[in-house]
Amino acid sequence: MIGVFKQKSAGNAFILLIYALILKFPLFLHPAAPLRQQEDNYLYSLILDILAPLGREGFLYALLSFIFLYLQASLLNRVANTVKLLPKSNFLFGMAFLLVTSLLPEWNQFSSAMLVNFLLIWIWYGMIRWYNHPKPMAAIFNVSLLVGILPLIYSPSIAYMVMIVLAIIITRPLRLGEWVIAGIGYLSPFYFLNIILYLTDKWQADKLFPKVSFHLPRLPASLWITGGMVLLVVPFLIGAFFVQDNLNKMLIQVRKCWSLLLVLLLCGVLIILVNPGDNYQHWLLSTIPIATFHAAAYYYPGGRLFPLILHWLIFAFAVAVNYFPHLM
Repeated sequence: MIGVFKQKSAGNAFILLIYALILKFPLFLHPAAPLRQQEDNYLYSLILDILAPLGREGFLYALLSFIFLYLQASLLNRVANTVKLLPKSNFLFGMAFLLVTSLLPEWNQFSSAMLVNFLLIWIWYGMIRWYNHPKPMAAIFNVSLLVGILPLIYSPSIAYMVMIVLAIIITRPLRLGEWVIAGIGYLSPFYFLNIILYLTDKWQADKLFPKVSFHLPRLPASLWITGGMVLLVVPFLIGAFFVQDNLNKMLIQVRKCWSLLLVLLLCGVLIILVNPGDNYQHWLLSTIPIATFHAAAYYYPGGRLFPLILHWLIFAFAVAVNYFPHLM
């Protein structure tokens, strides 16, 4: 399977779809209602209210979850190949993302974190383009606007304002105007939403502005969850080692791409600390950078045996916890 996805072939898009169906088919065997959490904000609640007449649980949300996850895998794969994150184009990024998001079954449930994760791929690609964009002011405003929408979907996403600051430092020279534009872009969604809610007499500050407090991460509740975390972290560290080992062979822009992925991961860790939660949904927001480093762990090793063993070990674990949920 690694050999297949290591190649860039038109047929691999269809193979990736079959691969996704195998991993995510339990979505349709045990369809669940969309997840509602205390941290969900106005826009996610609005989306659920719009979808409510179509049914509050069942096949619809399983289908939406599958479509979103497959599109995220495809989009991440396309963006990573466009920016030449690895020396040769491949489908390992999409494969790794589908594997990583299958390590915990609850990551397949339709949720606000899933919607935020989708936007994060666009945001990461937008930040990459800041480095040599002909109109950087417009690019920074557009990306900052998207980042400002995230907390209105899922409150702990306010941590991503740190990402804007670090991304500008990494990709741009110091220019005060760009920092001001970034701030205006980030605050614009809050400004317009507050105006709309005030004019419709629905303004409630406590529901719009997230409360921030720090907590220790939630400890795994079972050995299966612990195993999922181990299979999340160990391949990431292996991939990080290979990326670091090959960093001097990469163009400056590609190095910045990897640096921005680490910034994305840092903000994901901040969200884990800000929101202890009663589940592991907030960990989903770290899967994009982790999946890209997993792809490096499959791509760089010289021999065929190690990537194959690593892949089939994670694949077997994902199948076990998704097809037999009572194990959790």
